[in-house]
Amino acid sequence: MSYGRNPANSKPGLCADHSRVGLAQGLSGQLGRFGGVDLIAACGDEKDHSAAVFAEKDNGFGNLIDFAADGVGGIRCGARQRGFANFGICSSGLKGGADSFQAFAHARIGACVISSMQEALTPYRVAGECGAMRLDEHITRVPRPFQPDRGQEAVAAVPDLVGPVRDLVHGAAACSPYLAGLIAREADWLSGAVNDTDAALSAALTPPEGDMDAVRPALRRAKRRVALLAGLADLGGAWSLEQVTGALSGLADMSSQVALDAALAHQVRRGKLPGADVGLFVLAMGKMGAIELNYSSDIDLVCLFDETRHAPGDHALIRKACVRAVQDMAAILSDLTADGYVFRTDLRLRPDPAVTPVVLSTGAAMRYYESLGRTWERAAYIKARACAGDLGAGERFLSDLTPFVWRRHLDFAAVQDAHDMRLAIRAHKGTGGPITLRGHNMKLGRGGIREIEFFTQTRQLISGGRDPDLRVRGTVEGLSRLAAKGWIKPDVADTLGDHYRFARTVEHRVQMVRDTQTHELPVTDEGFDRLAAMMDMDRTDLEAELVDRLSAVHGETEGFFAPTSATPEPAPPEVDPAMRARWRSYPALRSQRGAALFERIEPALLAQLGAAGKPQEALVAFDGFLAGLPAGVQLFSLFDANPQLVDLLVDIVSTSPALARYLSRNASVLDAVIGGSFFADWPGQTALRQEAEMRMSAEPDYEAKLDAIRDWAKDWHFRIGVHHLRALTTAHEAGAQYADLAQAALAALWPVVQAQFAVRFGPAPGRGAAIVAMGSLGAGTLNAHSDLDVIVIYDPATAEYSEGAKPLAVRTYYARLTQAMITAITAQTAQGRLYEADMRLRPSGNQGPVATSWTAYQNYQRNEAWLWEHLALVRACVVAGPADLGVDISQLRNEVLTRKRDVGAVMRDLADMRARIAAAKAPSAVWDAKVGPGRMQDIELFSQTGALLAPTAPRDVAGGIGACVAADLASDAEAQVLKDTYAMLSRVQMAARLLSTDALKLDALGSRGLDVLIAATGAQTLAKAEAALEAAQTTARDVIEAAIARQIGKGAAP
Repeated sequence: MSYGRNPANSKPGLCADHSRVGLAQGLSGQLGRFGGVDLIAACGDEKDHSAAVFAEKDNGFGNLIDFAADGVGGIRCGARQRGFANFGICSSGLKGGADSFQAFAHARIGACVISSMQEALTPYRVAGECGAMRLDEHITRVPRPFQPDRGQEAVAAVPDLVGPVRDLVHGAAACSPYLAGLIAREADWLSGAVNDTDAALSAALTPPEGDMDAVRPALRRAKRRVALLAGLADLGGAWSLEQVTGALSGLADMSSQVALDAALAHQVRRGKLPGADVGLFVLAMGKMGAIELNYSSDIDLVCLFDETRHAPGDHALIRKACVRAVQDMAAILSDLTADGYVFRTDLRLRPDPAVTPVVLSTGAAMRYYESLGRTWERAAYIKARACAGDLGAGERFLSDLTPFVWRRHLDFAAVQDAHDMRLAIRAHKGTGGPITLRGHNMKLGRGGIREIEFFTQTRQLISGGRDPDLRVRGTVEGLSRLAAKGWIKPDVADTLGDHYRFARTVEHRVQMVRDTQTHELPVTDEGFDRLAAMMDMDRTDLEAELVDRLSAVHGETEGFFAPTSATPEPAPPEVDPAMRARWRSYPALRSQRGAALFERIEPALLAQLGAAGKPQEALVAFDGFLAGLPAGVQLFSLFDANPQLVDLLVDIVSTSPALARYLSRNASVLDAVIGGSFFADWPGQTALRQEAEMRMSAEPDYEAKLDAIRDWAKDWHFRIGVHHLRALTTAHEAGAQYADLAQAALAALWPVVQAQFAVRFGPAPGRGAAIVAMGSLGAGTLNAHSDLDVIVIYDPATAEYSEGAKPLAVRTYYARLTQAMITAITAQTAQGRLYEADMRLRPSGNQGPVATSWTAYQNYQRNEAWLWEHLALVRACVVAGPADLGVDISQLRNEVLTRKRDVGAVMRDLADMRARIAAAKAPSAVWDAKVGPGRMQDIELFSQTGALLAPTAPRDVAGGIGACVAADLASDAEAQVLKDTYAMLSRVQMAARLLSTDALKLDALGSRGLDVLIAATGAQTLAKAEAALEAAQTTARDVIEAAIARQIGKGAAP
């Protein structure tokens, strides 16, 4: 970033050339009782009166912690957020600049143990610049002297300065009494620092050594020098905003670590701790956590210790000593002495700060977040990173906290939470009025920094659980990621990022005047003249730009949190008062929040229902959907934030009762609709398997992996159904997609089950086991409610037992492994069941072992299998397991199916099978597309018979019917009749299973559902559709029976 002329408007001002910057502000507060906990009480040491001067604050969280402390949320959680292990500190961002950091390149600087400062500097480099930095070579602007006499005193104190550096020091001191004081105090150091700012910053950030008394003045000296160097480089345009905040954050990290080390060493010397390494760690929150401290920022810290490192009986003593050490650390940093102070330190972001000590155990903190954590605390941990103490323990804690921060599903409830917090802040701070520049709060006021941060962080909370790429700390980087993923428009990200940088720059200037933690614009003409001089702008231009930018930010962000619609809603239908009253008793509306959210979306819902073809039918269907909805807050929040989803809901509930019931039980699948790729092309089985593997690999334990694959499969299952319902795919395409999904799920899940099983019983002995898909799954076509026909074949080779903690005989091993897989598929977890599974097509059916050895399977198929089992083998397809075993199974299939057979005997067996099927189950109605003469199952058997007699053994029905022609079982014309009939029946079956999970009842379907069913036949009316079905089924039956009769007759002829 640089100052100069903005190429867009030729005005003096900010020209952004960096993307990695952002204020690490957290969402804060939940309206509750104002507790009045001040900084001294929070530090737990009332005798530290000297710190009272810093108790008044207005930072990202502390100003609301007091009344947030007593608020209670209902957040379900668990755990995990990676801390930020590396940060960049760079004075010039120039090539070679890292060399001057070598004095501490391997030193521990706060959160970093940096083996190479080159890596840390990378994010902050300025392209195209090189060489060690002399400040005068990189000055791009100079503040206009506001009080020239003070400027003259400053340059007189540093007589060696000449040229642009002298002008910069003169202007800075003339505008900022604080900088003037620093220049006077550090004059000797400054004269050398400006000639090599890299070396100067490196020296200032070198951790001092010594006890608490020794490090106090050393850290204050470091603070003066970094503040002076950063202030001059910022005002002079020599450093970007990222470099300024990076240097300040690096100072905070180093100071925190040094202060903590000294405080812990003191407790060790007193005999209160066995050693300094006791599992105590410090988390940097807010702006410090994101490496974005502003010029006069305080630092928000959370201090925890890993109690698992100690015997339970020692916990109390260890914690007491840790509390004392943290109090000493805070005093070292924040006490105001003759040398100044280092950082105002706030420890109130810990759980329930009004009643808890300044150091908590990790277990206590985790229990708090799991039971009482609130949305603002989730947002706070977006920025968190371990900065001091036991960094490994800190990283583990943040990792365990991930599920609390990042929810599995799109969390649109966070929008309302964030909006409520915005309103609470405005009410509490009095910043809710119109934009008036005098005294306007650049952080909390309309169009301020907080508006952009709320916008970004709320979007991150909504989507970050599903997309780890969004889990970044920086605000501008967060905007960029959101734009890249399609959650916001790129121009919105660019515009808000530019406004954000400008606001942060103005904030720095306001704070530089007297080193005050303020965000308010001046209230006097003199103050605005001073600010304009610091910005090197005319006052009128500055005021105009401020108004334009603040108004633009407010307009963009307010529309997200409190959208309004200019489109008039259609008139709602008349609703039965009894029905409407009944809605309030449903589970989804029993909570106060759920009811309030529903009241907000109810007008839009009723309007959409009124626009349906038959509004009353749609209302009744919606009533059924709402009655089956177990909870409503997340779903209603989703509809509130995405009104376009209401149209999809109405379409589903008024067309497909089955899909509506599925949606009521799995409302989270709607997340996928707005996920960006819902209407993209079908990815294919390989991509699906890889995605499922990735989703499971991200989970820490077996049960979580089973939940993850169920969650993943539900999203895709719903997508297929919606695409089919809305005629975006054909029935044939939908059937293939359902099969792709199931086969991908099995292929991804099988290794996970085997790995879990191997923990106790060892890896699979021999060549392992393969899963063979049978039936419709093997043929590659399923419907919305198909179960999975599978068998398991294993080859132990020469092994007799497994090799593990608990060895098993190979037959027992594979039987139990198979049962574990079936359980993994069919068990009801928190995310439901993956699929129903059927293993009755294995050799000997239910009487045989659940897993069949390769040797036994070969023998059975070659010597013992019945004709119907060979017909079933036609559709067998290996979907998971060792590749070499899969090849062998496929070769065996081809061998068995292509051997020469007696056509007459085959046809007699087929006739017998058809007779037994007809006796066992008669078709329920003409709309029963599956079972009955001339229907799908009948045509499939005939097709498989053709495949059995063909030299290639095709799996698909069309290929089998073609084989019937080659085997002279049917003519070309008869084959075409069977293909056309089967295609129509498949469309009807796919539509019927999409509309209903049970036997199809036309009177239970609404008019829209009936239209879908009729359209599957190609007819225009119900009567014509039924006539077409009956005629097609009769013709197909006649073709099959004639073919059987001909072949049997041939066999009987002399």
